[in-house]
Amino acid sequence: MTGWLRLRQIALIEPELEAPIAALKEVFGLAEGFRDDHLEAMFGLTNCLLPIGEQLLEVCATVKPDTQGTRFIQRRGAGGYMVILQAEPHAAFRDRIGALGVRVIAEAENPAYHLVQLHPRDTGGPMLEVDRHEGGDTPENPWTHAAGTNWRHAIRTGRVSAIAAAEIQSDDPAVTAARWSILLDRPVHTPHDGTHRIALDGSDLRFVRTSDGRGEGLGGIDLRATDKAAVLAAAKARDLPIDGDTVTLAGLRFRLVP
Repeated sequence: MTGWLRLRQIALIEPELEAPIAALKEVFGLAEGFRDDHLEAMFGLTNCLLPIGEQLLEVCATVKPDTQGTRFIQRRGAGGYMVILQAEPHAAFRDRIGALGVRVIAEAENPAYHLVQLHPRDTGGPMLEVDRHEGGDTPENPWTHAAGTNWRHAIRTGRVSAIAAAEIQSDDPAVTAARWSILLDRPVHTPHDGTHRIALDGSDLRFVRTSDGRGEGLGGIDLRATDKAAVLAAAKARDLPIDGDTVTLAGLRFRLVP
């Protein structure tokens, strides 16, 4: 893919909203940036966006029965839900998935933005969304369709400063990585640790074998830590599972990286 492709947002799906938000704020030192009042009517969800540097961690909660979100939780459990990328240019991506016959489960377009959500059965792993913003990513147009115009006031980088990677798990990570490589027109790299990776602009997608019994999907994210000790101390105070530099919270593994 010519141009650039960024990891812009990670979404979790939960049966209840406030408890995971409180835990994420307390452990990672985050603040609330935006809530979208339109999601309940559109998808049967409520949400809250927590900025991590110039990226966003979204917590969604189901508020209606028999929706895509409730079916996801019934099938896989709460936790990692969506990987949301920002692409410039976007038209080549949209043309490519059309030619590949990948199912689109949601699409919206106006002069300011264009978002496309793909069916997870066709991507393998979490739901993938790729969006475009008119004028790219500037302070005058800061991801407004998803986060409003004022979310940057909530950026806190005292403990974590960026989402460095999304970890996508499946029974055959090489096959899943190859599929995403075709969708995104980015090559797969296999470093010395044996994982399969797709490099984005400023972050990675990492494909690993499922080891938690939950099947394919978004298993974790890497966060660039500015105060790892404070994160681990807060996680310990909440009796959260900790494995080395990895904290499990809200059904997702958060790995702290330099």
